[in-house]
Amino acid sequence: MAGSNFVDYVKIFCRSGKGGAGSAHLRREKFEAMGGPDGGDGGRGGHIIVRGNRNLWTLLHLKYKRHVFATHGEAGGRQTSTGADGEDRYVEVPMGTIAKDAETGEVLFEITEDGEEVVLVKGGRGGRGNDRFKSPTNQTPRYAQPGEDGIEMAAILELKVLADVGLVGFPNAGKSTLLSVVSAAKPEIADYPFTTLVPNLGIVSYRDNKSFCMADIPGIIEGASEGKGLGMRFLRHIERNSILLFMVPADADDIKKEYEILLNELTQYNPELLDKERILAISKTDMLDDELKAEIESDLPDLPYVFISSVANIGVTELKDMIWKSLMDSN
Repeated sequence: MAGSNFVDYVKIFCRSGKGGAGSAHLRREKFEAMGGPDGGDGGRGGHIIVRGNRNLWTLLHLKYKRHVFATHGEAGGRQTSTGADGEDRYVEVPMGTIAKDAETGEVLFEITEDGEEVVLVKGGRGGRGNDRFKSPTNQTPRYAQPGEDGIEMAAILELKVLADVGLVGFPNAGKSTLLSVVSAAKPEIADYPFTTLVPNLGIVSYRDNKSFCMADIPGIIEGASEGKGLGMRFLRHIERNSILLFMVPADADDIKKEYEILLNELTQYNPELLDKERILAISKTDMLDDELKAEIESDLPDLPYVFISSVANIGVTELKDMIWKSLMDSN
């Protein structure tokens, strides 16, 4: 997968800024040689903030920038002036990105909206100046607080593709070909298994200037949920799709059995995937006559289906109509 522009997993090292020290200054003026405390608070250290960006589709921009350091807060000054806060550092991510603690694996949060901001690592608090400590019994405190240290943390950012439709099928089922026909996406297409090594996204144009997003997930094989083939590396992308479009070629030995194997792999990975809308597309049907179609129909699983041929443009419009109706019904 070297050289791929699709990066869906990065580990970054973050360090927030240290808080500025409070000031222990005592007021000294021309006619007041023994003034009281007037030291100000230190500024807080800079945060590390994760922010959603709708213009990003991958974590590629973080692949070679894995250290994110915020700046320190400045010390407080005289006349109770507060030190400047440290500069926050923003980590821009695509929607559908999950942040995890690299040590514990705990999911911290997920970014699902453009412009959404969540503090990943908080900056240290600024120390309080001596003005804060004066009291009737201690009118001239000569001490102040130091600023809190920043926090160091290794975090994992993991992308789950946000798409309306996820293409599910064995290698060579025709998923990439369909995506190339219905959208402007140009996935690699060849007549051997595992041509698709990373998810491909395409925007599918529909009637009246409507559109929806389709994701071509790398081919699943039996045992994928246990790590076989490309394993679970890309199964997580299916979790975010509204509709699962199962694709089985017409020349398969047993279409119903292939569908059941695919469904079982998804169920083993995450049982909640059973709650999603499902459509079956029987691909590569340009050589089928009505008699063969009727024979295939007699043994199909119980879900909406359509016969398509991406190359001959057969059934593609009908498929888009089914997808759009399902999307509207599920909203």
